[in-house]
Amino acid sequence: MGAGWCPPGMLGIGIGGTAEHCMLLAKQALMEPIDMAQLKQRGPQNDIEALRIEIFDRVNALGIGAQGLGGLSTILDVKIMDAPCHPAGKPVGMIPNCAATRHAHFTLDGSGPAYLEAPDLDAWPKVDWKPDAAAIRVDLDALTPADVQGWKQGDRLLLNGKMLTGRDAAHKRIKDMLDAGQDLPVEFKGRVIYYVGPVDPVGEEVVGPAGPTTATRMDKFTRMMLDQGLLAMVGKAERGPAATGAIREAKSAYLMAVGGAAYLVARAIKGSTVVGFEDLGMEAIYEFEVKDFPVTVAVDAEGNNVHQLAPLVWRDKIAKERLLEGA
Repeated sequence: MGAGWCPPGMLGIGIGGTAEHCMLLAKQALMEPIDMAQLKQRGPQNDIEALRIEIFDRVNALGIGAQGLGGLSTILDVKIMDAPCHPAGKPVGMIPNCAATRHAHFTLDGSGPAYLEAPDLDAWPKVDWKPDAAAIRVDLDALTPADVQGWKQGDRLLLNGKMLTGRDAAHKRIKDMLDAGQDLPVEFKGRVIYYVGPVDPVGEEVVGPAGPTTATRMDKFTRMMLDQGLLAMVGKAERGPAATGAIREAKSAYLMAVGGAAYLVARAIKGSTVVGFEDLGMEAIYEFEVKDFPVTVAVDAEGNNVHQLAPLVWRDKIAKERLLEGA
């Protein structure tokens, strides 16, 4: 799964029943509270609990870590529900549950519309984020190929200035227009593009939640976009081999924004204007004005990929130093 599901989170696993029912079991399992620490402390009392612990330990030993950048915590718990079935056709379903998933428990009784109480915001910790003093501030309005080629995988950047957006539908339309020899509504040469479809603003918001979408879906368009003179791309999770190769050949870069934090990411966006494909709604091309927009260099101009390198370092560190023993 890599980093596309925004780890750390939970794994819900369904075993048995029919193929459809086992997926329902996997989803239902995720509604249970996190209790892996308590389970490990008292020890497993049946095969299912023993399997939960085994999967938990093995997954965390992979060293994938938060956002796929390497670390001790890839999953916080494993939940398993099972049902009887014929042993010759035992289905198994798994659903990853990212840290940002919201749950609501309610009963539909047919009496009318549902009115759910808003959550108590005091239940969340107070977040007082300040820009990382060690991060590199980047002026997008004066960005050069030499600047991009100076970044190294793992570098933390704070983006400032104007940045274009575009995701699945916009990239597909760009391809169709280029194939037809048509002019594009936006000049991409020397620009940075953010893979996002922002939610409409409410009240005094400049933009609604605007978290990154999974970048691998744009892999098939990467070489095409780089041929337009694009300097860098911003998205979520890792890139595939083809996109990484295209980035290396173009001496470009791929930057990773934080997945699962769409509301917080939007706070770094100070202006938003539709500049192309307005009919696509949230998938139109926007121009964002950003201030201290935090990203990590995931693929640098040499093709070094932090999502490949960092987990390997942590996997080796976990094994050699036995970091998860007793955890």
